[in-house]
Amino acid sequence: MDRLRSPVRSGRWLDKLHPSEPLILGGAALLVGLLSGAGVWAFKELIDLANRVAFGWSVDGPQRAANWPVALVPIAGGLLAGVLAKLFVGEERHHGVAGVMEAVALAGGRLRYGRMPAKAAVAAISIGCGASVGPEDPSVQIGSNLGSMLGQWLHLSDERVRGLAAAGAAAGIAAAFNAPIAGVFFAVEVILGELGASVVGVVTLAAVISAVFTQAVAGPQPAFDVPAYAFGSAWELPLYLGLGLLAGPVSALYVRLLYLAQDLFARLAVPRWLKPAIAGAAVGAVAVFLPQVMGIGYDTIEQTLSARPPAFWLLLALLVAKLTLTPISIGGGFLGGVFAPALFLGATLGGAYGILAEHLFPALQITVPGFAMVGMAAVLAGAVHAPLTAILLLFEMTNDYRIILPLMFAVVISLVISRRLQPDSVYEVGLARKGIRLQRGRDVEVLENISVGEAMVTDMATLRDSDSLQDAAEKLMQTRHHGLVVVDGAGELAGILSLQDLERAGGETTGGLTVADVCTRQLLVAYPDETIGTAMRRMGTRDIGRLPVVDRAHPRRLLGVLRRADVVRIYDVALTRRAAMRNRAQQVRLGAYGGLGVEEITLDGGSACVGRRVREVRWPRDAVIATIRRGHQALIPHGDTLLKEGDVLVVVAEGAASEELRAMAGRRHHEGADA
Repeated sequence: MDRLRSPVRSGRWLDKLHPSEPLILGGAALLVGLLSGAGVWAFKELIDLANRVAFGWSVDGPQRAANWPVALVPIAGGLLAGVLAKLFVGEERHHGVAGVMEAVALAGGRLRYGRMPAKAAVAAISIGCGASVGPEDPSVQIGSNLGSMLGQWLHLSDERVRGLAAAGAAAGIAAAFNAPIAGVFFAVEVILGELGASVVGVVTLAAVISAVFTQAVAGPQPAFDVPAYAFGSAWELPLYLGLGLLAGPVSALYVRLLYLAQDLFARLAVPRWLKPAIAGAAVGAVAVFLPQVMGIGYDTIEQTLSARPPAFWLLLALLVAKLTLTPISIGGGFLGGVFAPALFLGATLGGAYGILAEHLFPALQITVPGFAMVGMAAVLAGAVHAPLTAILLLFEMTNDYRIILPLMFAVVISLVISRRLQPDSVYEVGLARKGIRLQRGRDVEVLENISVGEAMVTDMATLRDSDSLQDAAEKLMQTRHHGLVVVDGAGELAGILSLQDLERAGGETTGGLTVADVCTRQLLVAYPDETIGTAMRRMGTRDIGRLPVVDRAHPRRLLGVLRRADVVRIYDVALTRRAAMRNRAQQVRLGAYGGLGVEEITLDGGSACVGRRVREVRWPRDAVIATIRRGHQALIPHGDTLLKEGDVLVVVAEGAASEELRAMAGRRHHEGADA
């Protein structure tokens, strides 16, 4: 209980001094920036230490020594990281930045900052021992946790804590890349989703102070050396268009492979602490032939950006290897980020593309490093869906305005294609899998969380365009609908016939007119993957009561019909989801305040708990039932509460109590709400 009361005690001096709001936020932002810069610098030093310990015995180092002893290091590092993560970190709901996004959106920015030192240490070991992950996501977590910690210690409001957590994220990126502007836009695009006047100063000040500290202790140079850029002529722009067309699919594939690997490792029947060692074995095996894939990969990026980049086929091999090993490393349980690997993928893709373009168009005097730099931003933007962050990051690294035009060109093309192939970013996929959909950094409106495909009716009455108006009128009366969808002889969408169409026909239902003669053919349609809210707004433009639902790829292929009545019917489902979301927010808050593990456990039909009252069940000693979610109701459990099949128990548990609860309730369960 001390943890729950500590923020109140820590904030009492504010109540006595009554400082102004700008003074509180300004001082807090300055402190967050300073602490984040120092924290990220210490994290980098810890990575270097882990790297020296892991590879110090090798004269050539991990990037050059392609031999079996070096390849064994990721296995040992994975074993150590797995054990430490099990002992000091525990299970987490989301990997990396996604946890920060969830806490900012649902829990007022309150994070479980007590875990951060252990997570940073495990991440440093993971990266230092050669896992194919990056340091930027842990840097963001360091900054966000420091900002959240300070806000909670000062007992600030949710909105202020959110702002400080976002400011910490901006400071983390600023310290990681020596790029404060990119840090600010990362906080806006990824963490907050919007930038209000109340937080713009806090985020900017923290990023600037963090960058100032970083430059004071490490120098003004960026994370890696970036050469001067040379833009030959406007004839190169079509080539950058081609690079964007390639970067988009690579980004989408990268995101999908990350979560495919997580699913595969989740089904692997071995202890969780052993999985990083298995992932390390995969990294080590490939590193025997391609040692450049180990670790962050900044050395390889710098070499690709140099005047003598690696050979074309080597760059392609590194692209494929990194695209495979980063998902394996993260899915296996190594702690680290997806940011640096995205830059690595972009550099190798852009470098290989530039070499090919140089060979095909020698008259343009193409510089390969320019394509490598633009490729970095294009893949990064496609993966994290943060185009301004990617553009400004590279701009700050080069300090050259000439790169902006091709950079923006390739980034926008990559983002459009990536979104088409993979609608969610690398961070949003994990949230979406837990039922969390965020827009502008907030939980979406109730009807924005249900898709048209879930609400539409597929077994619907239709008319054929060859039917007579007499038959059509009778069918409308029988079905008691105000309108019916019209299909042609091939069963494809031809229009809609409404009562108004019949009235305009002058009541000539006995004449020779057919449905094709009077039906409305200029239609508004809906698509199964869009939200109910979007479809309802489209209905409102013409005040119509139904929309045909069609396939995006085949606009005349009828999939179903969405009616206003269907929206009313599905509204209860939406309320259930919103209740679940609110319940999830309570879990995140409980975990942040109490520092304990919070889990959702679903009661299966075969559970001994079903049909019994709470007081009749012998619960584990180190477990407490916080709430029970039943449909769209959240129940406070009492001794007389009757447990039913499908009830979701939100429990606070430690150690073996979690496993005991799962055994009592059945195998279906959701991981805890740790951020």
